Amino acid sequence: MRFYERQPRFGWHRGMLMEDVTMQVSFLKDLATMRDATSRYTFVSYLQEKGRIAEFINSKTLYPLRVEFHDYLEWAAHRFRSHVTYGTEVTAVRPVTEDGVVTHVDVVARPASGGPETVVQRARNVVIGLGLTPHLPEGVRETERVWHSSGLMHRTRDLAYAPRDFVVVGSGQSAAEAAGYLHGTFPDATVHTVLSRYGYSVADDSPFANGVFDPEAVDRFFAAPDDAKRRLLDYHGNTNYAVVDLDLSQELYRRSYQEKVLGRQRLRMLNTSRVTSVDEHADGVRVVVESTTSDEVRTLDADAVVYATGYRPSDPAPLLRELLPECKRDERGRLDVARDFRVTTSDAVRCGIYVHGASTEHSHGLSAGLLSTTAVRSGEIADSLTRR
Repeated sequence: MRFYERQPRFGWHRGMLMEDVTMQVSFLKDLATMRDATSRYTFVSYLQEKGRIAEFINSKTLYPLRVEFHDYLEWAAHRFRSHVTYGTEVTAVRPVTEDGVVTHVDVVARPASGGPETVVQRARNVVIGLGLTPHLPEGVRETERVWHSSGLMHRTRDLAYAPRDFVVVGSGQSAAEAAGYLHGTFPDATVHTVLSRYGYSVADDSPFANGVFDPEAVDRFFAAPDDAKRRLLDYHGNTNYAVVDLDLSQELYRRSYQEKVLGRQRLRMLNTSRVTSVDEHADGVRVVVESTTSDEVRTLDADAVVYATGYRPSDPAPLLRELLPECKRDERGRLDVARDFRVTTSDAVRCGIYVHGASTEHSHGLSAGLLSTTAVRSGEIADSLTRR
């Protein structure tokens, strides 16, 4: 079986920039361990093969370096390279009908580079996990000087000028890391951060709150009434959304305070503020920032504006457009997905259509889009396939 997925325009959702900080994922919650602690694909197995298990234990931390965790993912993925086609974009999932019943689907794919060749593979089941799509505020579009944080690395790598001023919009992990990266990479540039809050709010990664990501929590969430689900998402949204790791927040505060002491402020926090207009011209961008607590209005002249305004779940409906008439939806128009991530369909569909990832957060809870629970979700889908 070959798996196809849309190639994302970004890497990590939370924090894809800095390789010299620790990945806030416990190695005990890596992809494989959560499903099978004896799996040969666990992070501990990776450390053993790399000859670093003693040194990692001596570091007395459960948080591997991000560059190390990235290497672990590549190490695990390499073992499945014969079953995966990378650099490929799925363009359609088409029904195959026999005697009026959809028994199979044809998965149509093409090279993500835009080549003309297409590949069609017939399958009895299809599993769709589209991930997230970068989000910009209404009316904002990416240009040469207005970027989403997902493209920050290659944008700064290709700069043809020496930047003097940046504006970073947002108050979550991506915004904080973007500000820290720009501040550290361009020592002659000033970084203005525009936050709607007083500052960066810290992620709740306390032991009890983290229980919302446990595999068992999915069963309770799925079975809960809709009003309880909404409350749980509201209660625990600060475990994953619009929040910043404590260490990073403290580091940025230390940098800002030290610069005040030295009398050269390069990291400037514009809190309780919002951007009201962005006007790009030949030599830069003029940004108007308005206080939300007073009548103060500031005009900033910057070389570039970085919108760290998050991501939205990618909608699987366009891929399934030819099958949508047979797919059932809930009262809000979302695909009705069973506990095993199988889309509920009419009796006219016999093949399996599975959807997982952030697009099922409303039905399966906050862990639906987590990287660390991918193996658990995959195992549940595999079990469903064999049962059916």
